[in-house]
Order: sequence, then structure tokens, then C-alpha cells
Amino acid sequence: MDEEIRNELETEVEVTEQTEATPETEEETVGNIKISVDVVSTIAGIATTEIDGVAGMYGTFAGGIAEMLGAKKNPSKGVKVDMSETSVRIDLYIVVEYGVRIPELAWEIQESVKNNVETMTGLEVQKVNIHIEGVSFEKENEELIEFDGNDADTSEAPREEIAD
Repeated sequence: MDEEIRNELETEVEVTEQTEATPETEEETVGNIKISVDVVSTIAGIATTEIDGVAGMYGTFAGGIAEMLGAKKNPSKGVKVDMSETSVRIDLYIVVEYGVRIPELAWEIQESVKNNVETMTGLEVQKVNIHIEGVSFEKENEELIEFDGNDADTSEAPREEIAD
């Protein structure tokens, strides 16, 4: 699973920018634009985590240990990108919050990622596959803690025992 999530860092895609054909010349090349897989995976990761209902991205065990030890958070964690010259396929490995309607959440993520990647890179997004790797219960637990904390006075008063 860990190897599936890793992106190939060496992969870059060249996008050739061309001007409109003029009567004197058929085609004129302005230059090349190279878009790294890391750029696309970062855009997709950020677009995904901004959606309400996504608790986080599913990463590798080593990445989780590194984050706990103070390493910088990786916005492309849990994103796998396959690129060709003009199109891209994206796999997202996510953890959802408990109580969220998963089909609706997946549709919202797919639309957001597709729009962001196409707008920022000009590449066509063929597919955005969502892989639900877990469910987070943290919000539910936080609400229970808040309720218990504000429920009643919990001072340390001695309790009287009732004798039979």
C-alpha cells in the first residue's frame, strides 16, 4: 500500500505552448512548460483537505512517524498521480469523519480536485478515484468531552456513605 501512494518524483510533463498560425508561418513554438507530479499532487491534496467531512489524508507509516517528530506536513500525502502529456489520473487515499455521507463527500472531492487541477495546470483530469481508508471518530469524542466538562459541578466534595 505504501508504494502505491508514493509519487514518482522524476516524472514531469512537457506542455508545449503554441501561438495561432499566421499566414507567414504555420506554427510557432513559444516554449515548454514542465509540470512536476509533485505540483499536481500538492494541488489535489490541498483541494481535498479543504472539503468538510475529510478528517485527513492516509499516509505511510514512516510519514506519520516523521510528522510526529516535527517534520513539515506534506500536502501531497495520500495522493497518487499518473500523468501523460496532456492528461492526469489521480487516486486519493482519505480518512472521513464519522457521520458523513460518503457518496456525497466523494462527489464533492472529485469536483473540487478536478476543477483546481485543470484550472491551475491546464491538464485534463481523466479520473479522480477516491479510496476511503478509515473513519475518524475524533469530532464525536470532542463533543462528548465538551458535554461532560460543562455538565455539572465536579468539585472534589467528600461523599457520604449510606449505612444499612
